[in-house]
Amino acid sequence: KDILNLLKPLETDRAQRLNVIDELSSILRSQISLKDTLVRPFGSFVSNLYSKMGDLDISVDYPNSVTRQRQQDFLWAIMRALRRAGFAHNCNVIENARVPVLKFQSNYRNISCDISINNHIGQIKSKMLLWISDIDERFHDMVLLVKEWAKAQDINNPKEGTLNSYSLCLMVIYHFQTCTPPILPPLKEIYEGNVADAITGTTAFTERRIRDVCLANIARFKSQVYRQKNKSSLSQLLIEFFSKR
Repeated sequence: KDILNLLKPLETDRAQRLNVIDELSSILRSQISLKDTLVRPFGSFVSNLYSKMGDLDISVDYPNSVTRQRQQDFLWAIMRALRRAGFAHNCNVIENARVPVLKFQSNYRNISCDISINNHIGQIKSKMLLWISDIDERFHDMVLLVKEWAKAQDINNPKEGTLNSYSLCLMVIYHFQTCTPPILPPLKEIYEGNVADAITGTTAFTERRIRDVCLANIARFKSQVYRQKNKSSLSQLLIEFFSKR
């Protein structure tokens, strides 16, 4: 509980991140080459699995799909716009990443940010983690603890070949699915099929369609009268997580 109290963000932490998103959106709209963009957060901020010190993942969405080279060009243009506006420092475009990304720190509150282009899959995955969190509140706390443990052990840095935060979330999901009795259902009972394959048309329409399916299945799972409830404490679940083979 003491660790979680240190990790859990306050409303002011959320407000600061929303301020960064609003300012970024305003800066991009002021640029002729970027005025048609839409700034959308994703990752742990959207899934509500972020800590006070957590990074802010942002997708800058364009109306049409763009090639990898165009993504890189847009990131360089965004970086130049942020520098001109005096909005960011420590800017760095990582072109050879699996998904090209612009990393920077905001001058406001020094929040670390990662910008990618048209990251629709990341947005949907983030929402799915948010919906899964609604099944059992222990999932949220468990993810925060496991991510903090991974950082302390220096194994939460994909740039160095270790685990990214999404992988750690999947490990917690697996643990909650396989404990006795299970806390979470198989993911195919929440959404059957590949989410990436379902992303067609406009992102907003796709998200609503996937959301309706997921929320209906989650509500069905939670309403099962004869489902045996797992009453393990968070401490017990954490111990079992590390002892699981």
